[in-house]
Amino acid sequence: MSQRVVLAYSGGLDTSVAIGWIAQETGKEVVAVAVDVGQGGEDLDVIRQRALDCGAVEAYVADAREEFADEYCLPALRTDALYMGIYPLVSALSRPVIVKHLVAAARLHGADTVAHGCTGKGNDQVRFEVGIGALAPDLTCIAPVRDYAMTRDKAIEFAERENLPIDVNKKSPYSIDQNVWGRAVETGFLEDIWNGPIEDVYSYTQNPADPKPADEVVITFDKGVPVALDGKPVTMLEAIEQLNERAGAHGVGRIDIVEDRLVGIKSREVYEAPGAMALIAAHSELVNVTVERDMARFAGGVRQRWAELVYDGLWFSPLKRALDGYIDDLNEPVSGEIRLVLQGGRAVVS
Repeated sequence: MSQRVVLAYSGGLDTSVAIGWIAQETGKEVVAVAVDVGQGGEDLDVIRQRALDCGAVEAYVADAREEFADEYCLPALRTDALYMGIYPLVSALSRPVIVKHLVAAARLHGADTVAHGCTGKGNDQVRFEVGIGALAPDLTCIAPVRDYAMTRDKAIEFAERENLPIDVNKKSPYSIDQNVWGRAVETGFLEDIWNGPIEDVYSYTQNPADPKPADEVVITFDKGVPVALDGKPVTMLEAIEQLNERAGAHGVGRIDIVEDRLVGIKSREVYEAPGAMALIAAHSELVNVTVERDMARFAGGVRQRWAELVYDGLWFSPLKRALDGYIDDLNEPVSGEIRLVLQGGRAVVS
């Protein structure tokens, strides 16, 4: 069998071009891997076919929405994890589940290298490579944009020259990363922190200033796990999706932050996470009601450190696993119902 590279594939310009670019640079075959964590957009079968049309020898697609909700979003909720006390780890939480599927695909298809589409200035290059190193230290990591100077202009030129089935003219003014837990937006004009976000930036949430009757929702928890909304049983994924809609209709979960990136720079980020923030508001209040005083006092430092570890790409670290044990104990008594009122950009316990 020829040597192979597994590529984290999104279906966009950069990763579509990366298939042929990697093949030329390394002489290896490319296996494309697309993971659905609730980001929406194109059908995964369409994305899979595009990868094959762009030269991938195999294309692996995974519906990881339930897995992402149960194994990654739920631990974050049970921790009430907010990086810098504000950000619910929208992008950071999705990286370890994608890493898990990349490593599984590498084993399945006999690859010795994993590739991703990250640049050299963001958090995700670290998250992917640290995660892959933790699960499969024998695999090599490459990033064509960073390692092979694959600029956007060069990518467009390559796509046109190779006749790739990708629209090279379609370019959003925003850089967006989204999943079922939330949505992250960066763009040129937002890099000036004096410029406020315009409504066009948002997709998961409606304008909180629009007058609307309040929406009241009762969330039932069992040991920190949301199990029902207004008395109707739900999975974790259903709880997030339904509250994304209901809380999002009232503008809940809009976040505008100058964030300390793990690579040592500050970055202005705009997030919207209506379901996540509504669930965290409810869960944190139930913790306050049910958890013994000393356990509750100690939880503050654990939440902060847990969020920092996940933000820094250390999902698979020994300390993160140890803190998970404490969080399990913390949530033992966290059962009951919490009533939230959603209105005017706020989720308020009533």
